[in-house]
Amino acid sequence: MSPQLTLQTPLELAPSEVPTYLEQLWSPQQQGNTGTGANTFCLLIWQPAWAEQQLVRSGRLQGPVTGQQTKALIAAGRQAVSDADLPLSTPPLNGTVIEAIANFEGNNETEDLRGQYIDPALSALMPRRLITLAPTIDADHPLETLVAAYCPLPEEGGGTTACGDVVVLRGGFDALQDGMTILEPLLPDSMPAWVWWNGFLDEAPQLMERLTCAPRRLIIDTAVGDPRQCLDLLRNRVEAGQAVNDLNWLRLRSWRETLAMVFDPPERRDALSHITRIDIDVEGHHPAQGLLLAAWIADRLGWDLQGTEAIEGGSSAQFRRPDGAQVSFQLMAVPMGQPNVHAGQMVGLRLIAEPDNGQGMCVILCADSGGCMRLEGGGMASLELHEEVVPVQHATPEMDVARQLSGGHDSTNPLLAAAAPLAARLLP
Repeated sequence: MSPQLTLQTPLELAPSEVPTYLEQLWSPQQQGNTGTGANTFCLLIWQPAWAEQQLVRSGRLQGPVTGQQTKALIAAGRQAVSDADLPLSTPPLNGTVIEAIANFEGNNETEDLRGQYIDPALSALMPRRLITLAPTIDADHPLETLVAAYCPLPEEGGGTTACGDVVVLRGGFDALQDGMTILEPLLPDSMPAWVWWNGFLDEAPQLMERLTCAPRRLIIDTAVGDPRQCLDLLRNRVEAGQAVNDLNWLRLRSWRETLAMVFDPPERRDALSHITRIDIDVEGHHPAQGLLLAAWIADRLGWDLQGTEAIEGGSSAQFRRPDGAQVSFQLMAVPMGQPNVHAGQMVGLRLIAEPDNGQGMCVILCADSGGCMRLEGGGMASLELHEEVVPVQHATPEMDVARQLSGGHDSTNPLLAAAAPLAARLLP
């Protein structure tokens, strides 16, 4: 059962007053009244919610603006795809949809509650401080700085209350930049600081660089933004030694586990040394997730990348196995009638192994959403066929972030660290 929260009414203060107010709030005299201050970590969130803001403005979604990826938001995004005459395979919250909605008529106003709601998945981790940067679609919106304390209520049986606080900086882009001077004193060196960039990775690069400097730990989603910039950013941060977590990589867990289980039986282990071809299908034209999976396979099996090229509908590459044999790789974009909210999610994988002696095998993994017919019709009748359905998890971004935070990782996952540079090289 998730802890319930008591959140005081946010107090609007001048930016210069925020550090002093929070220092007084957590003084020993005040803690006696509000409970014990949490001392686990601080979380800084870039929360633009562009699609939600535009949908509410145009009257296609009822407010308030919360920054949460709700079912109503996704449904409104899908309707906007239809209204704007975009291809039905367009993800409902991507940049193309946001640009189209910006041209829709409407000037509705609503309450903006970004940063003022703490998801139970995050509150259960008892963060000391949640800081939300909430840029507005109104570029001239003045800076608003809001502060509130929160306390998880003890579950049945009692327990000690560990309280924290929320800080919200809301305004136009220029106003936010001016207000960021208060961030340093709000992120003490005494506890870990995470930055969750909950937006496009190719937007506001200078601001991102300023917010996400090491030793702050970074959470990104390589499914959001231009594929090249997403993979280059991931590679650069990994190679720089910064602790970075990728939600797109996290969603690959069931694919990695399912593929590993296929080769668990001892009689199939030898096939791993005789793979000759890998085909991957992803939703639409965002290849990052598929390339990360291919890079993980290649790294685990010790393959060397020989070259890549762009082909119609996707890309291809050649690897060399440790024994000198060649492995062909192809990634294709597959249009889906109702695509995942996350661009470029895995649809299917086909792996072919052809040992010198013995029958070859063909492994086909398909997402439980279907769409794997192209891979299944590959004419591999002479091979031993192994088919598995991969259960696709549909967790909220907040739940995925909580999974990363609960691990307490102070470094990048070693498997991701090894795969990220190769995935960037696989993009032609």
